[in-house]
Amino acid sequence: MLIRITMGKLTVVLIAIFASTLANIIPQEHLEDDDSYMHSYEPISRGPYAIIPEETNAKYWTDLAKETIKKKLNTPINTNVAKNIIMFLGDGMSIPTLKAARVYNGQIGGFDGEGVPLSFEEFPYSGLSKTYCLNTQVPDSACTATAYLCGVKAIHGTIGVDGRVTKSDCDASLDESTHVYSIAKWSQEQGKRTGIVTTTRVTHASPAGAYAHTANRDWEAYGDGPAACPDIADQLIHGETGKNFDVILGGGRRAFIPNTLTDEEGSKGKRQDGRNLIEEWKDINGDNAHYVWNRDDLLNLPSNTSKILGLFESSHCVYNLETTDKEPSLEEMTVSAIELLSKKGDGYFLFVEGGRIDHAHHDTRAHKALDETVQFSKAIQRARDITSEEDTLIVVTSDHAHVMNVNGYANRGNNIFGVGGKGSDGIPYLTLSYGNGPGHRNDVNGARYDVSNDNTNDKNYEFPALAPLGSETHGGDDVGVFASGPWAHLFSGVIQQNVIPHTMAFAACVGDGPTACD
Repeated sequence: MLIRITMGKLTVVLIAIFASTLANIIPQEHLEDDDSYMHSYEPISRGPYAIIPEETNAKYWTDLAKETIKKKLNTPINTNVAKNIIMFLGDGMSIPTLKAARVYNGQIGGFDGEGVPLSFEEFPYSGLSKTYCLNTQVPDSACTATAYLCGVKAIHGTIGVDGRVTKSDCDASLDESTHVYSIAKWSQEQGKRTGIVTTTRVTHASPAGAYAHTANRDWEAYGDGPAACPDIADQLIHGETGKNFDVILGGGRRAFIPNTLTDEEGSKGKRQDGRNLIEEWKDINGDNAHYVWNRDDLLNLPSNTSKILGLFESSHCVYNLETTDKEPSLEEMTVSAIELLSKKGDGYFLFVEGGRIDHAHHDTRAHKALDETVQFSKAIQRARDITSEEDTLIVVTSDHAHVMNVNGYANRGNNIFGVGGKGSDGIPYLTLSYGNGPGHRNDVNGARYDVSNDNTNDKNYEFPALAPLGSETHGGDDVGVFASGPWAHLFSGVIQQNVIPHTMAFAACVGDGPTACD
């Protein structure tokens, strides 16, 4: 039967399905998920080539446009001081990744994948950020972290230093006049609590931008680089910014323990100086500071916890599609961080990274990249649910793009991992492919490789790539910026990436630039 629902001037016709039928369309695990941000959308039942009848009428689209305009006109400009700032960074989350993840997210829930937005795509303000390093057209995660956290463009591969420091120049990086500081440091100077959450190693390039000053992003543990230059892990525990973090959650235990020690899960450390930085962190921060290494410990912290150090893997956290109940999700880490940072009334700055979107793209494993993007979206929605737009500025962006494409003219509703069409040679191509990477296939008997018999729904399937490379490269595209809360309207338009932290600082009245409090 049909159900007609009227929302203002907008009328939508939905196909109502009995629960028993619905259970056959939507897997039970998705019915039980808390996808609250989909509350205004209903599951629909149609084949991959069907068109919703109501959408064939011009009035449907006209009314939808009018409702969108009305919503924008009724969105008040919020000029409150941002007590709290949460910055979400989808590493490698390009515009095509957003499109494909949106479709994937809808399809796994039995929804119209092309039409249902990711949570942050419903934020009231959005824009684009220009991504490049001082010396390269296409950036890496180090120079971009320096831009979107410290407000300064830098050299490819360097973190927390200005352009006078070239990659691997240890001596230049020791000159403190080259050091640039992040919005985390600016927030600490104003008495705010601070934290980092990531699905990568906490010493990886993106989170390191919040606290480290180094000429090489790879100098994560002692022995990785020159002994004269403090390694990134050491800077997190003892550096002037790192030592003041209230929350540190992610992977990367190996950089904190000596190579003679085995961690809780049987992996050896990397440090060549014999030091155990986890124990040093405990000694510095006292009895109410807790180190955790698994999900249960994180979710059952004592009520008097003052600080958290959570290291859940030797290296990066595992992909969501491969995780077990031993490791917290990005959503769970985000909630735990917000709960602890909210204990005091001075406000906080929290950096949250969905870092494995990037890693999956480098392997041309689009299924994992899109799934990690969906998990990132869920964490953002949960953060928005437990904070207030009145005093919390949430900014969502990416550091750089990737070279994944959404190709061809597949019918609406077609499996996002499926065939998108046929080439002029009569051989099919997939909707998703890459400009380069390990998914490259050689020609077979002089003809292009035929993907028809490939299991493209396999989470580890390497999607086709034009040029062969061991690791797919970043892309140079602009990336999206989405904002909600105080002064969110300032994130509209096309901006330089380094403007982002200065704008957040303006909204929160931190740093030494002009602020909303002036």
